[in-house]
Amino acid sequence: MNSLILETERLILRRWTANDAKELYELASDSRVSYPCGWKAHTSVDDSLNIINTVLSDNETYAIVLKDTRHLIGSVGLHFDSGNVSGERECELGYWIGVPFWKHGYATEAAERLIEHAFIDLKVTCIVCLFADGNTASERVQRKLGFKYVRTVDDFYVKAVDEKRKCHVNVLTFREWLKNNSAEVIV
Repeated sequence: MNSLILETERLILRRWTANDAKELYELASDSRVSYPCGWKAHTSVDDSLNIINTVLSDNETYAIVLKDTRHLIGSVGLHFDSGNVSGERECELGYWIGVPFWKHGYATEAAERLIEHAFIDLKVTCIVCLFADGNTASERVQRKLGFKYVRTVDDFYVKAVDEKRKCHVNVLTFREWLKNNSAEVIV
């Protein structure tokens, strides 16, 4: 199990714990968060605890916590076994932020730190990131992070909600990331 803690100027990225269930429920029960991300809104604290113990227990999935208040605000993770990656040194980036914390740049800040971890520490060569058609906030985050458009899938199957959606696929390669961050990174 990964016990790594990653930090940014304002955020701590850490492992999920059972103690996060109540705060997770408060954020993840809002369909404005769940629907664009392609999962069902949480229905109880027990539901959130189950999600922590299954989905969010993945090795490279982190709770996003504000440094100053230690308040949980969202999640960010790297997924190596998603059906959207093809190589062993590729992964998919996923993230979400609770509604009360929107429009503060937290998703971009957390994802930037996790991308650095993926490329430098985990030696990933390519990161894939998707967003559902109409999710302009996620599209903006991916553009800020340097992801480049690859294709649109008109009938992408979203298993958690059992429906097909139009999704856009973006990619960030290590080479492109390094070119944009070379002044800050020592490899």
